[in-house]
Amino acid sequence: MNEILDGLWRAFLLLVSLDAELYEIVFLSLRVTLTAVVIASLLGMPLGAWLAINRFRYRRATIAFLNALMGLPPVVVGLIVYLFLSRSGPFGVLGLLFTPTAMIIAQVIIITPLIASISHQAIRDLWAEYHDLLISLNTSKWQRIRTLIFDARRSLLTAALAGFGRAIGEVGAIMIVGGNIDHATRVLTTAIALETGKGNFAFALALGFVLIGLAIAVNFVTHLLSKTERTSRW
Repeated sequence: MNEILDGLWRAFLLLVSLDAELYEIVFLSLRVTLTAVVIASLLGMPLGAWLAINRFRYRRATIAFLNALMGLPPVVVGLIVYLFLSRSGPFGVLGLLFTPTAMIIAQVIIITPLIASISHQAIRDLWAEYHDLLISLNTSKWQRIRTLIFDARRSLLTAALAGFGRAIGEVGAIMIVGGNIDHATRVLTTAIALETGKGNFAFALALGFVLIGLAIAVNFVTHLLSKTERTSRW
């Protein structure tokens, strides 16, 4: 029990003393994850909107496939990205393996289906409400998409936060493509795994506190936005 309390105290001291190594890991984690969320949102939100307003053959199968991709195992994503970026892969010449860019690519692949699926569900409901009005105004498909995305901005922000929550806690894929290199690709989850294995529980706990704090913050903002959305609808 004393060891646990001692580890918690030393972890607290690391946080309040603004330990350089700890916050380097935190800032890299945020840079990688926020970049991935922005890219995935730019891809997933228009895709979700496009699926919501278009009718075509195999549409249901496409939506079902998109929903299935939400459960794509991260380690499989990491393996595929690794093979593509390795020296023998088609993009090996770019030298992206074991860099933050490779980690961003993996996270984008993981969270884009999640953001697209949530966006589709939100915009589908709006499309059912505004369908007749937008068609009567003789708008183009892209004008409809832009209008629906703007009107569903709170729900879409919730989708982005959901993507952030999944990406920030991901370890398998980024461990494979990033390599957990000190001062280069070491992020919160991979550092926690490493420091725990080394027996450095104070540092691992400090990183864990940051990760938990980020998760709580994301869930709080998501809850707040959902409450605001319900209030605005009433």
